Amino acid sequence: MTVFGLSGPFIDWSALSPVVALLGGAVLVLLAGLLRGRAGRDFAVPFLTIAALGAFIGLTIWQFNRHTSIISGALRVDDLALVVNLILATAGIATVLLSARQSALRQAGHGEYHALLLSSITGMAVLAEAQNLVTVFLGIELLSIALYILCATEMRREQSLESGLKYLIIGSVGSATLLYGLALVYGATAATDFGAIARALQGSVVSDPLLLTGIGLIVVGLAFKNSVAPFHQWTPDVYQGAPTPITAFMATATKAAAFAIFLRLFDVAFIQAQEDWGPALAALATVTIVVGNVGALMQTSLKRLLAWSSVAQAGYLLAGVVVATRLGIQATVFYLAVYLAMNLAAFAVVLARERETDLGDDIDAFAGLGASRPLLAWPMTLAMLSLAGLPATAGFIGKFYLIDAAVDGGYTWLGIVIVIGSMISLGYYLRVLAVMWMRPTAAPAIAGGSTEVDAPAAERPRYGGIEVAFVAVLFGAATLFFGIIPSPLLNLADHAGRALLGLL
Repeated sequence: MTVFGLSGPFIDWSALSPVVALLGGAVLVLLAGLLRGRAGRDFAVPFLTIAALGAFIGLTIWQFNRHTSIISGALRVDDLALVVNLILATAGIATVLLSARQSALRQAGHGEYHALLLSSITGMAVLAEAQNLVTVFLGIELLSIALYILCATEMRREQSLESGLKYLIIGSVGSATLLYGLALVYGATAATDFGAIARALQGSVVSDPLLLTGIGLIVVGLAFKNSVAPFHQWTPDVYQGAPTPITAFMATATKAAAFAIFLRLFDVAFIQAQEDWGPALAALATVTIVVGNVGALMQTSLKRLLAWSSVAQAGYLLAGVVVATRLGIQATVFYLAVYLAMNLAAFAVVLARERETDLGDDIDAFAGLGASRPLLAWPMTLAMLSLAGLPATAGFIGKFYLIDAAVDGGYTWLGIVIVIGSMISLGYYLRVLAVMWMRPTAAPAIAGGSTEVDAPAAERPRYGGIEVAFVAVLFGAATLFFGIIPSPLLNLADHAGRALLGLL
């Protein structure tokens, strides 16, 4: 491409169009946020945000089965990136709906809030398509900086500000560690492109201490982003303090993007060193599964419980990366998709109870929910059963797929760890169900409690608002549907596996 007589890399704008749609949408949303009047703030901004995400989905589907590198190989558009794009867009649209009545919109501004959301999704899309060490870091920073701010958007609530500050500090440490690791890998291989790194590792450099140190630091940096133990300490505090729609977004979208780059780095760039990093990642996965499940057992806050649950789920997902096979890639992508449905259903119900009661996300707020709010109780029930991996739910299919991949890849013992972890998790998932279905209805809201909706208890929206109930029911139903008929998601996972397999 030549501009003003200066030559630059060729850019395939059609392949880059999904990312362009997000960036263009962020600019339009920011400008729409300047409109006067409630209609502009409350309706135009969310509508434009969803429209941008809709364009993102449409352009993503248009690119399917097209495998091409763009911007001198810095990004690669293939079915793995496109499937992750669909996960990101779904999480983004759900977050917009869940945010409709949030006080964060009034405090931070409608335009700024939604523009930051689109910017974060842009960073995640770039990360999922990254084919170069430099692009990896750019994607990580673009998604992270926006999330730091979004966590602190409820500026009148101390916990939200604390959440943003903690995530900023820990995230910065993780980014710095990742950057050091990327620099060491470049120093050992003299390459930043994933393909060139893989070719360099076919020689004696594969045993270079400089390379192995770099890979270790990259594991630590990505472990911070993925809530992998022992680098998970920030997760419960940040999940609990952040606005619940942002917590739901972080729990699903960030994990999808971070595991996509995990797959690209370790199952493509570092595949020749799998014998060195495979056992280490397997040990890390085991520790993560144990720490996450044990940590969740004594939690009374549902957001903290789901945070510890996300730690354990990261351990399950690592099993698909460890085996470095096509089956492992497919199992990881499939589980990321069902993890999206399970968590959005759960967090939507948590948000509804925060808005309906002064008990916030405390487990007591869910007492008697089966009798008083069955429309919320059933999605939460399906989400908990699916996260536990019980049959007839999407979570069962996902865990079975991961165990199959681990056994097929020679890590049978890791598959056994996944089973044991799932058994331990019944101790806290079933406790939530017991509270909802077996305890009497919680007492009415007590004045003076904290809530995310600035209104008296009698004026608060039933079910947290129709949009919240819609998200809960939709993704609760999806959890059941894909547990019975998983073939649509299995086909998408198969496409992603084939795309990455061509690079191995």
